[in-house]
Parts: sequence; C-alpha cells; structure tokens
Amino acid sequence: MNNFTGSYPNYDSPWKEILERFFPECMLFFFPDAHAAIDWSQGYTFMDKELQQVVRDAETGLRRVDKLVKVMLRESGQEAWVLIHIEIQGDQEATFPRRMYIYNYRLFDKYDRRIASFAILTDDNLTWRPHQFGYDILGCRVQLDFPTTKLLDYESQWAVLEASPNPFAVVVMAHLQTRRTRQQAAARYEAKLGLAKLLYQRGYGRSEILELFRFIDWIMTLPPELEEQFMTDIVAYEERERKPYVTSVERIASQRGLEQGLEKGLEEGLVQGRREMLLETLEARFGDLPAEFVNLLEQIDDPQLLIGLQRPAITSDTLEAFEQAVLARL
Repeated sequence: MNNFTGSYPNYDSPWKEILERFFPECMLFFFPDAHAAIDWSQGYTFMDKELQQVVRDAETGLRRVDKLVKVMLRESGQEAWVLIHIEIQGDQEATFPRRMYIYNYRLFDKYDRRIASFAILTDDNLTWRPHQFGYDILGCRVQLDFPTTKLLDYESQWAVLEASPNPFAVVVMAHLQTRRTRQQAAARYEAKLGLAKLLYQRGYGRSEILELFRFIDWIMTLPPELEEQFMTDIVAYEERERKPYVTSVERIASQRGLEQGLEKGLEEGLVQGRREMLLETLEARFGDLPAEFVNLLEQIDDPQLLIGLQRPAITSDTLEAFEQAVLARL
C-alpha cells in the first residue's frame, strides 16, 4: 500500500464509455443551452469512425477523448441536423485550441453542415481555460469560439453535485475524488465506497448503476487488499439495504427450501446471492448468457471467490475475457 499512487490506469476508456452512455445528461449538465436546442426525441448518432477519417492525420495527444455526434435541432429549416464535436481534454496543451479549430473546419468542409465544438477540461491547472482560436492577416480575420467547462470549478460546488440527480454529477464527483486522493489509499477507499452507496440512494435504475459503478471502479483504483474489502463492503451493503440487485439471504433460503439448519442455509443463501449478483451484472453487460457458462458459475460455491469475480465482471471487455478470469481462479 505504500507504493500506491492512485493514478489513472486508463484515462480514455472510462470517459468514452460514460460519455456514450449518458451523452444527453452530459450536455444537460455542462451545456444546458445547447441541450435545450436539441430535439432529443429524434435520437442521436455517434460518428466516431467518421471523425477518425476526417482527422486521422492530426496529432493524437495524451489523455484525450473525442466524440462526434449527429443531433437534430428543434428549429426548422434546411439544417435540421448538425454535428457536435466534444472533446474531453485531460492535459494542458498549447496546441489544443488550434486542434479544436482544425477539427471544426475539416468537419464543416466534409459535411457542409454547422459544427458545434465543446470542450470538457479535466486537467489540474485551474487557470488554463482555452476557449478560442483565431488569427488576423492582411485585413482577414478567422476565429472559432468554443464553449468549455472546467471540472475543477466544481470543487467549490460539492453541495450542488450531491443534490443533482444528473448521473454526470456522480461522474464529476468521482473525477474530483480521484484527484483528491492520489497517494491516499485509505481516503480513496472511503470516497469510493461513499460514491458507490450514493448510486443506490439516488434511486437510479440497474443499468445506470452498473454503468456508473463501472466508471467509478475504473478510475478510482485501490491497492488489491482494499479492492477486496471494497467489494465485500458493497455486497454487504446491498444485502443489508435489500436492494434489487442482490436477492436477500433470507428470501433465497426460503425459495430454495434450505432445511439443513440455519447456519448452513444462510451460508448457501449468501453464496447464491453473490452468484446471482454476478449473473445480473454479466447479463446487463453482455445479454443472454450461454447455458454452459451459467453452469460453470453454478459450480462455484466459494463466497470469497465470487466476490473476487465481481470486479472482472464489471471491467472485462468481453464475456470470453471474463470466462478466462474465472478459469484462472479455479
């Protein structure tokens, strides 16, 4: 634990996933005027491949996430749809405003549509606030102004974040707590546990809780011994609060007719509860599970092993990758 640094293990992936899952909520939280101008009932389309084709020869900076989204506007007219380019910038970078401008004009040139550029600044420099790029030459002026939001500004608005029902308030809290608790494993553990419990207290649905939990777990890394304790505490909390994601020990024992004594019944019920939580997590992420895979999990009766598999269930990119994690532990 003495070597704990608390740095981000992978910055891009969690932000990409959370932005895709909660894009309307992201726009509402950070850019409410733009959100109000979009007709969300018409849906929206991510165009990541198209973005890469347009800017593939541009330099790729570190700790950066770009998204291109096609949206419909509420206003009538020929340009009913526009493109939103949104970038999450994790480092202070001198060429960042220029890149925002380049992406904007290249997208405009390709699609002949208005391009709205937005930036979410997640860096640690409170004074770095890029918001425009332009130049003057021989009486000609070119300029792009783009809205930005700075996550550090929410440090002084913690009460607002706690009161907001928007899932992106949790995302901001997780980012700020990760930043606060660098090299502080015990503080990171308490902050992570508090945020995880907050997901249930806010009454989010199962899919929302799983996606937000995945983001929190991904960026708020802990030393192995505290990760194990964290998962144990989460399972205990769910069982104690009787949340719908883990069937209670008592109900499992009743349904399965466990008549072999209270102690054994509780132990078997606990194992089944943890197994069912694992299955629900996997079904929420990967859909219907193959019967042979379910049978594999049914053979596991070690509650600590089931707890240890919860994190791979949340972080594995594919069901096959999770299966390999299971087999490696058997």
